[in-house]
Amino acid sequence: MQHIQGISRYQLRLQSLEDTISQENPVRFIDAFVNLIDLEKIGFTPRVLKTEGRPSFDTKVFLKIYLYGYLNGIRSSRRLEKECLRNIELQWLLETICPNYHSIVDFRGDNPKALKQLFKLFVSFLKDAELITGETIAIDGTKSRAHNGKKSNFNQKKIDKHLAFIEAKTQEYLTALDQNDTQENSTTVTNIQQKIERLKQNKINYELLEEQLKATGEPQVSTTDPDARALLVQGQVVEVSYNIQSAVDDKHNLVVATHTINRNDKNALSAIASEAKKNLNLETFTVLVDKGYHNGREIAICKDNNVTTIVAQPDQGKSNENGTQPEYFVTKFIYNKEENTYTCPQGATLSTIGRWHKKTGRTEESGYMYQKYRTPTCKTCPVKSQCTSRKGGREIDRSQYADAVEQNHQRYQANPQLYRKRQEINEHIFGTIKRKWGYNYTNLIGLEKVNGEHSLIMLVYNIKRSINILGVPDIIAKLKAWNSPFKRKGLFLIRTTYIKLFLASILF
Repeated sequence: MQHIQGISRYQLRLQSLEDTISQENPVRFIDAFVNLIDLEKIGFTPRVLKTEGRPSFDTKVFLKIYLYGYLNGIRSSRRLEKECLRNIELQWLLETICPNYHSIVDFRGDNPKALKQLFKLFVSFLKDAELITGETIAIDGTKSRAHNGKKSNFNQKKIDKHLAFIEAKTQEYLTALDQNDTQENSTTVTNIQQKIERLKQNKINYELLEEQLKATGEPQVSTTDPDARALLVQGQVVEVSYNIQSAVDDKHNLVVATHTINRNDKNALSAIASEAKKNLNLETFTVLVDKGYHNGREIAICKDNNVTTIVAQPDQGKSNENGTQPEYFVTKFIYNKEENTYTCPQGATLSTIGRWHKKTGRTEESGYMYQKYRTPTCKTCPVKSQCTSRKGGREIDRSQYADAVEQNHQRYQANPQLYRKRQEINEHIFGTIKRKWGYNYTNLIGLEKVNGEHSLIMLVYNIKRSINILGVPDIIAKLKAWNSPFKRKGLFLIRTTYIKLFLASILF
């Protein structure tokens, strides 16, 4: 029995590139999508046509390369250059154009804002294609490692540690010099002097970093990527990274808003919720968020912006009192809104004099105003020792955002089934991006450029998922139908302009 035989390498074949790409190939959607967009209008840097020298590449060539590359887990510019030479799909997509890796990598770094606008444009298409409803949206974040090692990230504690080491080591070398004064060993003395000079230079560098910390008011500084920050990734694990925020619609788990920040989730809710509202042009919607986002100010901003929040409440600690028993936690005190008082578990009434106090935080945004509530009956209460250790009695602080927080907590308790959907909606997105595609780090430097790359990643995720839902022919048909009214409108405007000019020439 013979094996299956191949076709001879020397056999001549008459076949076009078009015949090699099936109608279901995702590369056809990339081609249709990019060709339909006016890249200059959404902010891409145009390639200037020169009268002399070699002609430049069209901007669309590089966008097609990156969409194809990220869709297939390739984002290295050198690898993309190789794929342009050997990959038949890219040969079809680019019509055998092969840019060098320098030109490829420059495109991504030069167009971060335009890539973000492109993501928003595709979200608009998905909404018009009825793949997004915009009723319930889950928000979450994940960390992406920055192009900055831990050794190149410093805070005041780390700088103090290095300066103390330099001081101790310098003193050790000076002592060694004193001991060698009586000896005629010039080589040893020279080596020690060189080490002392190196320590002096290192001390100057650390002092400059210390001055930079004081000047900027930031808690840390990174030397390779100034925008990168050491963030808590999981448990006690800290990595120098960025935080990718994403808002995901519940109908088909498509991303409707994304941006990257260099801080943790605590103060991030209102910004990503507002971005989702703007991208989808919604009046209101419901967001599902985990307890890492629980922040009174952020919840209040969402409320003012007509966004309904269901944010899990963090585990309650011991308030601000030591020795408080669970039955006397703050949550056990009932607030009376009409009288602006609290009722404790023993039935006593805690009131306020109406004075507002300011709570200062690490940043200006983390501060807030609050009122204090007390009662004189604490002094004679038989269970005072279980409630508080303060001599003056129990004291409760009520934030200016307490009403919004309480309303959010009521919604959280009333909608347990809806809140359980949160993980189903957005957790697998980060698993796909980081585990399957390997996009758990960035090689770009600077918050703006990293934002552009992560917007491109989320765009590619939406493209991949929408193709899986509809198929390539159907999504291309919807794309052309979505764009046709704009073409007709533009044609109508052109004709109207010519008619006005014609009438003006006749009348005048």
